[in-house]
Amino acid sequence: MEFLHSEKLISGKKGASTQKYVDVEEIKDDVIVLKNGSLRAILLVSSINFDLKSSEEQDAIIGQYQNFLNSLDFPIQIVISSRKFNIKPYLDILEKKEIQQENELLKFQISEYKNFVENLIKVSNIVSKFFYIVIPFYPVESREQGLLDKIMAIFNPRQITAEKKVLFETYKNQLWQRADHISAGLSGIGVRVTLLKTEEIIELLYNSYNPSVFTNTIIKNRLDEIDFEKR
Repeated sequence: MEFLHSEKLISGKKGASTQKYVDVEEIKDDVIVLKNGSLRAILLVSSINFDLKSSEEQDAIIGQYQNFLNSLDFPIQIVISSRKFNIKPYLDILEKKEIQQENELLKFQISEYKNFVENLIKVSNIVSKFFYIVIPFYPVESREQGLLDKIMAIFNPRQITAEKKVLFETYKNQLWQRADHISAGLSGIGVRVTLLKTEEIIELLYNSYNPSVFTNTIIKNRLDEIDFEKR
């Protein structure tokens, strides 16, 4: 997984020893393929302010969530990622507006507002939270690979590759069916769901194995366009 490690770690002995602890074999077609052959899809999920709901709405949400959990016939994993909010891009915009502003009064107000935001960040710990649902799929192997299969794989690699591609597409479609089921179940609660793409999965995994102070750069933009595409 070159995308999850730096070139220095990959080329050196440290990279080889580190990669054996990473269960990811590859990421393709918006799917994580693990070393054991199982697949994973990751959904980015929005949040709702439960405390601002009325008691009737809260009861309805709880009931709908219970129905959603009872409808699942496969396991899921709920992951919460917290990162310190990176306010620097916003401050850069304010600074640019301040320079471009010709009105002295407005320029002064922008400067004061920028200073206020900077001081607020220094005394407050503003954190961005991202919520994910990890969906697994475990292919059932009908039989173990025997000696004849290994010989055929050596002399006819194209056929083996084609068969693996067909199986991957079949397993992926079943994984998408699970994602559709989860999306439909959560929509009744008012939660929005979107499927992470390959590049976003790579970013998420990279940040998981290489924790940074600030929030993600790609995934956070998906919350603005979080309409789930039906597969």
